[in-house]
Amino acid sequence: MKAIYFITPTKKSVDGLIDDFISKSSSRYKAAYVYFTDTCPDNLFNKIKSSCARSIRRCKEISVSFFPYESQVFTLNVPDAFYCCYSPTLENTKDKDAVMEAMAEQIVTLCATLEENPGVRCKSTPLGNASRLAQLVEKKLENYYKTDEQSQIKAKTHSQLIVIDRGFDPVSTVLHELTFQAMAYDLLPIENDTYKYKADGKEKEAILEEDDELWVKIRHKHIADVIDEISQLLKEVSSKKKATEGKLTLSSLAHLMKKMPQYRKEITRQVVHLNIAEDCMSKFKANTERLCKTEQDLALGTDAEGQKVKDSMRVLFPVLLNKSHDSYDKIRAILLYIFSTNGTTQENLDKLIQNVQIESDSDMIRNWEYLHVPIISSSSVQQQKQPRRDRSSEETFQLSRWTPLIKDVMEDAIENKLDSKEWPYCSQCPPTWNGSGIVSARQKPKASYQDERRSNARLILFVIGGITYSEMRCAYEVSQAYKSCEVIIGSTHVLTPRRLLDEIKSLNKPKDMVCIKDE
Repeated sequence: MKAIYFITPTKKSVDGLIDDFISKSSSRYKAAYVYFTDTCPDNLFNKIKSSCARSIRRCKEISVSFFPYESQVFTLNVPDAFYCCYSPTLENTKDKDAVMEAMAEQIVTLCATLEENPGVRCKSTPLGNASRLAQLVEKKLENYYKTDEQSQIKAKTHSQLIVIDRGFDPVSTVLHELTFQAMAYDLLPIENDTYKYKADGKEKEAILEEDDELWVKIRHKHIADVIDEISQLLKEVSSKKKATEGKLTLSSLAHLMKKMPQYRKEITRQVVHLNIAEDCMSKFKANTERLCKTEQDLALGTDAEGQKVKDSMRVLFPVLLNKSHDSYDKIRAILLYIFSTNGTTQENLDKLIQNVQIESDSDMIRNWEYLHVPIISSSSVQQQKQPRRDRSSEETFQLSRWTPLIKDVMEDAIENKLDSKEWPYCSQCPPTWNGSGIVSARQKPKASYQDERRSNARLILFVIGGITYSEMRCAYEVSQAYKSCEVIIGSTHVLTPRRLLDEIKSLNKPKDMVCIKDE
């Protein structure tokens, strides 16, 4: 038989390939068709050439060194990048340099797959990770399009790539979200996108993925709307045959599936999502509902009526005294209090940690300093509050008033309102995104220039150190609102608040003591 090898261009993979063709008499396959996910380094390519070139019928590099997580979301699947980029133990080391180089290569393969050569810019911060990665990406993009003879793309395309450090918006990473996907991944034990539940007395599994049309339709909706919508769908199905009398329950739906096998798949999916929604609501009613009001008031600095919060500590205190909240929830609330006041005093922080008895987890709070988020107000780390877009006219639920900062960035970028000093380009600015619009505006009336600037444009955002489900949702919402610009968001990995706090806690530990969980 002949074999197709779809491998990463690493020493381990290449050695595995060579081992299969070590000699003609002991070859595992008749021939090999080799596809690399990325550019193969010369030393490895020469190794293949000198060892098993005769057995290779085709050797091709295809740029897909990233993971399409959803239709508008990608990850690099490198959770250890968070530790490598933000841990003080690896600052100015070869390990960090290697991770930065690898991430830049992967981002370039994304751009190549999308056939984009974007203008690259970043949020300028004293931390420097975003600027460093943006410059590496720009250099590698230039090199890629110079050496790729088949590509028609030589100049910058109608797209932007914005690189951001994770410390840019700490609030969105710890807040309880009440939209369906974010809430489910935060409150329920969903591992590898797999939800486990019981039906007909049996343990069952459901994978939450793009192929599930109902999941895609409802994942960004508020939990209250989701429950209404699924219940309505189930009633519609059951009304086709009056198979359920009285209240719609999960057991009556199981009975319905036996009676109506043609609707089995449809009902199964609806039942899965109703299960998830009911699980979320039971957790919400038990504990989370009380937390949400406090969190929203702290995050926004105003209450639901728009009145300014005068005493943040008074807002926080009931959460800390409540014995039904676990330590993670209390730490999340303490962090929101600290973020809202742009840092607190050392004395106040010590008291909070002592009173809540979280001494063993105190690094989940203190280590945010490594992301350049001020925890102690007297420290050298200071973060200016971002001016926010006015969303007072937008309809929201009282417990979902917070909007992730990244949504402001997406909208400002598309409307050309990002300050070029705060968000400098590391490359030549693509002409269609040039703020002045001088070149195009001279030849065309203003309106058509604006239309052309956004037509077929893509906005790609990359966050170093993980993205939240609420930030992923923003990419879809902004794409829907600005139909002529597709927003794609990506990161090293996808975060849940609990996972992030565990990663923050490990930042000041030696590398050999850190256990990184794969996605």
